[in-house]
Amino acid sequence: MQPLERFTVLDLTQVRSGPAAVRQFADWGANVIKIEQPKEGADDKPGGSAQFADYQNTHRNKKSITLNLKSEHGLALFYELVKTADVVVENYRPNVKKKLKIDYDTLKEINPRIVCASISGFGQDGPYSTRPGLDQIAQGIGGLMSVTGEPGRGPMRAGIPVADLSAGLFCAIGILIALLEREQSGQGQWVHTSLLQSQVWMMDFQAMRWLMNKEVPGQSGNDHPTSSPTGVFPTADGHMNIAAMGNDIFARLCKVIEAEDLIDDPRFLTVPLRGKNRPALNQRIAERTRTRPTQEWIDLLNESGVPCGPILAMDETFANEQVRHLEMATPLDHPKLGEIQVVGQAIKFSRSRFEKPIHAPERGEHNDEVYGSLGLSAEKIAQLKSEGII
Repeated sequence: MQPLERFTVLDLTQVRSGPAAVRQFADWGANVIKIEQPKEGADDKPGGSAQFADYQNTHRNKKSITLNLKSEHGLALFYELVKTADVVVENYRPNVKKKLKIDYDTLKEINPRIVCASISGFGQDGPYSTRPGLDQIAQGIGGLMSVTGEPGRGPMRAGIPVADLSAGLFCAIGILIALLEREQSGQGQWVHTSLLQSQVWMMDFQAMRWLMNKEVPGQSGNDHPTSSPTGVFPTADGHMNIAAMGNDIFARLCKVIEAEDLIDDPRFLTVPLRGKNRPALNQRIAERTRTRPTQEWIDLLNESGVPCGPILAMDETFANEQVRHLEMATPLDHPKLGEIQVVGQAIKFSRSRFEKPIHAPERGEHNDEVYGSLGLSAEKIAQLKSEGII
């Protein structure tokens, strides 16, 4: 058995944050039913190859049904699904769920054990609650863009949707907590998070620099904001990361690069001094690292216990021996494309195993199976389809 096989999740999510939450349940065996509109919208399905690949990764291991929640009959069918479901996940704007009559207060009357989970841009209430929220907007308001990039170059977004993905993970964690609590209380509850909350949480030590010390963090490029020498250094054939935190590791670095005079240099004796005099220190280290190729330095530094590593492009990342060992690319059989690869799971268990995923479903691919489980005949399902309800 897969660890979450006993749970049924109704997936009303779109774009990225909600699907990121639901994917955790789909990957670990939950019966995930993706509910889509009967008629395909302009932005619903991926058009280009990049979007199609993303869709396969995001919606793998799910079943798909079509259902018009705006119709009375369609809503009644949804309520039938809710009766035996464990979780409903949505990422509409806060007021939409109430208009559709699929909010938690409504659904708990149908199934008191239901766990409803919501992701919004800015929260379910408050002055920004009705605004549309997207990842880059949350990155900006949440502070990430103010600390990303090189000093003096203006704000810079991160290269991945940090707010979307972290909100999805927080939503998944919240659902799991609610399911665990339900084992004691017998009652479901409403779980909600937002892109903004998640992004602010992800600011972590940068946030604490302000909250405790009233220090506004700025951009530091490839250098660590508070630790030196930690950053990107040139080599004879490219660049590499070095993270020599603390006095002991700094001394090891200096010995490996044959610059032991730096250890006793009064400008670099302590962590604060090395941060204060970072440009001069970085220049001296770069003079040495330029003399050998990247891999040679990585071998020498790792032997001495100095954290370091190459800077890889995406193709090189998936060719990396440790990434391959961790199975971060996993095969998937697609009915039209044959075997493709998607991103693997970042969690390992001693007993439970991440199974080979199933391709993302076509719209309504599982209508007969799911509606048949509600007792609807093939003729009735066909009739509902002709009427635009499914």
